[in-house]
Amino acid sequence: MFTSRRTIAIEWGDCDPANIVFFPRYFCWFDGSTAHHFKAAGFPKPEFVRGYNVVGWPIVDARATFHVPSRHGDEVVIETRITRFGRSSFDVEHRLMRHDVLAVEGFEKRVLVEKTAHGHGLSAVPVPEEVIAVFMSS
Repeated sequence: MFTSRRTIAIEWGDCDPANIVFFPRYFCWFDGSTAHHFKAAGFPKPEFVRGYNVVGWPIVDARATFHVPSRHGDEVVIETRITRFGRSSFDVEHRLMRHDVLAVEGFEKRVLVEKTAHGHGLSAVPVPEEVIAVFMSS
């Protein structure tokens, strides 16, 4: 399975008064890591949206498991991979590492969508086979 990595430097504004990362920041980083993952696989989001005539891949479910806190001044690495594809959905797993310690695990279910015929809503579309092949390779 294709895995991408990106480094995040934790800044003062990411933290709460106890100097630990305020939990919603992790979800922002995970969202950015999903876009980074597609780009690292050769599918930058602007080109993907235009090339496949879709709106994007919104989240329909998200959760996280917090193991150890991260603080201002830490540098963390987020490892991202897609663990499963459905017809139009896919599951994303993020592992946020602080040094060699697993600090947070994030899980997302996303759906590939296009605008409906009348443009007032969204509807799921199948994930292209060539996209699946890239992410499921080594």
